[in-house]
Amino acid sequence: MAEAHQAVAFQFTITPEGIDLHLSYQALSQIYLSGLRSWKKRISRIKNRIIKGVYPASPSSWLFVVIAILATMYMQSDPSMGLIAKIREHLPLRYYNFLYAQGQTVLSVLLFSTLLWLSLILALRFCLKLLLSYHRWMFELHGRISTKTKVWATLVRLLSSRKPLLYSYQTSLPHLPVPSIKDTLERYLESVKPLLDVDGFQRMTRLAAEFEKSLGNRLQKYLKLKALWATNYVSDWWEEYVYLRSRSPIMVNSNYYGMDFLYVTPTSTQAARAGNTITALFLYRRKVNREDRIPGTVIPLCAAQCERMFNTTRTPGEETDVLQHWQDSEFVAVYHRGRYFRLWVYRAGRLLSPREIQYQIQRILDDPSPPSPGEDKLGALTAGNRTPWAQMRKQFFSSGVNKRSLDCIEKAAFFVTLDDQEEGMMGENPSVNLDRYAKSLLHGKCYDRWFDKSFSVVVYKNGKNGLNAEHSWADAPIVAHLWEFTLATDAFHLGYTADGNCKGEIEHSLPPPQRLSWDIPLQMQVSESLAVAQALADDVDCHVFPFREFGKGRIKKMKLSPDSFVQLALQLAYYRDRGTFCLTYEASMTRLFREGRTETVRSSSNESCAFVLALEDREHCHKLLRKAAEKHQNLYRLAMTGSGIDRHLFCLYVVSKYLGVESPFLKEVLSEPWRLSTSQTPVQQMELFDLVNHPEFISLGGGFGPVADDGYGVSYIIMGEEMINFHVSCKHSCTETVRFGSQISQAMMDLMTLLNPDFKEATKANPDKQS
Repeated sequence: MAEAHQAVAFQFTITPEGIDLHLSYQALSQIYLSGLRSWKKRISRIKNRIIKGVYPASPSSWLFVVIAILATMYMQSDPSMGLIAKIREHLPLRYYNFLYAQGQTVLSVLLFSTLLWLSLILALRFCLKLLLSYHRWMFELHGRISTKTKVWATLVRLLSSRKPLLYSYQTSLPHLPVPSIKDTLERYLESVKPLLDVDGFQRMTRLAAEFEKSLGNRLQKYLKLKALWATNYVSDWWEEYVYLRSRSPIMVNSNYYGMDFLYVTPTSTQAARAGNTITALFLYRRKVNREDRIPGTVIPLCAAQCERMFNTTRTPGEETDVLQHWQDSEFVAVYHRGRYFRLWVYRAGRLLSPREIQYQIQRILDDPSPPSPGEDKLGALTAGNRTPWAQMRKQFFSSGVNKRSLDCIEKAAFFVTLDDQEEGMMGENPSVNLDRYAKSLLHGKCYDRWFDKSFSVVVYKNGKNGLNAEHSWADAPIVAHLWEFTLATDAFHLGYTADGNCKGEIEHSLPPPQRLSWDIPLQMQVSESLAVAQALADDVDCHVFPFREFGKGRIKKMKLSPDSFVQLALQLAYYRDRGTFCLTYEASMTRLFREGRTETVRSSSNESCAFVLALEDREHCHKLLRKAAEKHQNLYRLAMTGSGIDRHLFCLYVVSKYLGVESPFLKEVLSEPWRLSTSQTPVQQMELFDLVNHPEFISLGGGFGPVADDGYGVSYIIMGEEMINFHVSCKHSCTETVRFGSQISQAMMDLMTLLNPDFKEATKANPDKQS
């Protein structure tokens, strides 16, 4: 109870001699410092609101406008064309009898200058929004920039020359446009033509025509009305209906994972790695709270998803889940061997040093206490179906000790699991161990992660780490940016001592981590959720492999987009695997628009299918390869600039449901399975990783589970110039899915050999580079 006594700032006792008052100056000092930190954060938020509220102008520009108007008035010139005199006439003189006429003039000038300044801000913001609505630069060939685009880039630089904050561009970003029904239907029919036979395509053409003539225009009017009223006509419905209303487990089906470095582990000490990782994450949160501009973005992108990165939990509901976000949190929730702990990382307003956090983590690792009954597998509730979890939460976690402990987890900055397994590319069979590492991050033991948290960090016994992220609050590029910063800060900036411990001093008077208490009478329900989650986890198969034969450097020498090259290789690999083509999903971001999230690139196009089918005719095939790559690039650009297919059709479907009308066309489109779901993990901060001098610090990226039961989930990260890492997932229960990784590797090799016939011979001469 020592820490409880330390928390009391003063005590008093009543004696016959009077009142005996005891003050704890240490506790008072901590209260003062914590309050000081809180006030500093409030003042910082107010300052940032003012700065981003007047962007692209600056608060000091108000003073410049006032001085300029006063100077012109002093020179007997009236720049207001009589407005200042009008303002002076309407001043309530009864309140200003003590002022001289000169004072009234100055007050009138101040009012006019402020109105003029606000008008200029609105005009500048409107101009910036018009400039950011220009997207033709994306469609221009590399090295052939038009004069119009050069002028545009110059104007954007001029208007955004001031150092922006994280959210400075939010009000200047354009709204996502609603495509026309005709354009969307034409693009849709073009995308499914290579996937259907003649009769099937004619039927879909007929359904699309009927939809356009009848219900389509009516739904489009409602959608345009929403686009005028809402900031983004897609994002809120996408978050609610695709993520939050889903009643199936979010583990595997929705959550995704990120991995550690491939070749190195900065330290083999579990507590030390946890100390640096937690510190790096809180340093990133500090940058977000201060609204520092996140590096790695060349053009202004929407940063709205960063708002719910920390202190956020998805809470279950019987019909729909809810995302809850708290303004601040000074602790993390930690799981180790079936026990839950609350670990404070701030003391008296100070972020603990990495060495102090390591010291606290080691206390948890050394704690011999056993789990309370039902505590060890409690996390399985977050891994199972959502409705039973919502019912259990309402019945058993709405009051008492369970509510207090659950609040500690849900209000934590993030969740940390200290895993007692060793993972990574190690041992006699590193490939199999990599696959096991991926499965561990994707679902673990189904009860040792808290899948509802915005993200959960996993630190393994041998020092490897990784994370599991919940999907509804943000998309993978946001989490990837966070994780890049964390890995780089951990390895290159915080560092470790020669014996593998964190740097810094330790205050040994730190109170120990707080063990959370539970009263769990629902072990039967926990077992049921665990059984559902375990069946899902056992069914999923993950395969991770680094492709080392070549990377984006060689692909760019062939004058092809690396992403288009990989997507065409995936089309070829799938065709060889199944003997047919399928609907292919590639995630593209729409953060060029306010509150934009993602759009689908339908990578299986007429051009890509024609290329795969004609692969035997080498000369003709070479031309088709380039044509297919150009088509893919164009589809990606259209998706990024608001001219995609699937989000528009999805929103039309939602409107039809609100109106209570059925559309055979929309119903069929929204039920089509994505048997090949793909995503590229972007590398956004290459400046943090010196791969020339430290080539071993290569990130593995991350992955996700398969979207369709009979399909594949493929994630890839293009690292440096000479490596592409792939993550492939499928389900054991489908007899048609096989080890897709070998098909991808062979397809990549065949495409490069097609472009450069000498490549195959060069590869044979350098066998050490083969993966």
